[in-house]
Amino acid sequence: MARSGKRYRKIAEKIEVGRQYSLADAVAFLKDNTSCKFDETVEVAINLNVDPRAADQNIRGMVAMPAGTGKSVRIAVFAKGPTADAAAAAGADFVGAEDLAEKITAGDVEFDVCIASPDMMGVVGRLGKILGPRGLMPNPKLGTVTANVAAAVKASKAGQVEYRLDKAGIVHAGLCKLSFPREKIEENLRAFIGEVIRAKPTGAKGHYLKSVTISSTMGAGLRLDAVEVFGF
Repeated sequence: MARSGKRYRKIAEKIEVGRQYSLADAVAFLKDNTSCKFDETVEVAINLNVDPRAADQNIRGMVAMPAGTGKSVRIAVFAKGPTADAAAAAGADFVGAEDLAEKITAGDVEFDVCIASPDMMGVVGRLGKILGPRGLMPNPKLGTVTANVAAAVKASKAGQVEYRLDKAGIVHAGLCKLSFPREKIEENLRAFIGEVIRAKPTGAKGHYLKSVTISSTMGAGLRLDAVEVFGF
């Protein structure tokens, strides 16, 4: 079993055992207990009372962060004609059709988000073995297959976070940089967790949120007081 590093243990020792932190106190703790030389990411883990094996409870979606993410996002768009022009004007980093597919196959472009107009899915589909394992395959449920590619590009550039349920019934996500002002971090956390709550499957039984924990990239996790934060 891997042993936690000295920095991590030092931070973990400051966490009160059994305490459920208010959002303000948890964010303040993260900001006051960082010693990294890089700007850490604020991360959240939500343990849900759902069945990951049930198709109707496989939660997945996108959330726009009201304060942004602090991350530079590279976007590839599959489109032609005026739609391609609109994507480029909206700030897409790579725009094309068959030519873009060839570059991706050759490994000549690197990007974080892939968006496609519906008429281009025949071309994109051939890239499934490349895009799928990287989690980059355009998906209508995530708004990355759309006729309005310009709006999708702008939304991604402004700061969107994808979430999905893992096999353990937990949703993980990195929301923004720890250097953000406290109120902005709290705003993003409330927006993200609120969206996960709204995505509750109709087939989910009992108490939906089992626990919500936040941490920084190199820091220890703090469990939030769901009653104080969300009123239940």
